[in-house]
Amino acid sequence: MAHEPVSLASALASFSELWSPRIVTAVNDYDVRIAKVEGEHVWHVHDHTDEFFLVLDGELHIDLREPAGERTVVLPKGSAFTVPRGTEHRPASPVRTAILLLEPTGTSTVGDRHDEVPAHVDATTGHALT
Repeated sequence: MAHEPVSLASALASFSELWSPRIVTAVNDYDVRIAKVEGEHVWHVHDHTDEFFLVLDGELHIDLREPAGERTVVLPKGSAFTVPRGTEHRPASPVRTAILLLEPTGTSTVGDRHDEVPAHVDATTGHALT
């Protein structure tokens, strides 16, 4: 990975696939990923790591299944949220949205446990930015 500045706008313009994150850079043992999203992802759980979301453009909803019940967190542009490890969640977006994620390198986009992965969701540990 080159040690040069990365324009997030240019990086986002370099691909069109939804729910298919690109690795922008790494920080210690973490990937900084960007993705374009729209519609629903899949209910999933990361057993050993939190998952950080930052909305760059658009609006992200994160459905959560917690001990107290289900709730939805709504993140407008510029908002950040961390899903705690072990929390079942499903990201979704009513409009085309750009997000930045911070996760340990090698973390699957569909977690350690998940529902059936629909065809529009890329089950990956992230793609190199081209």
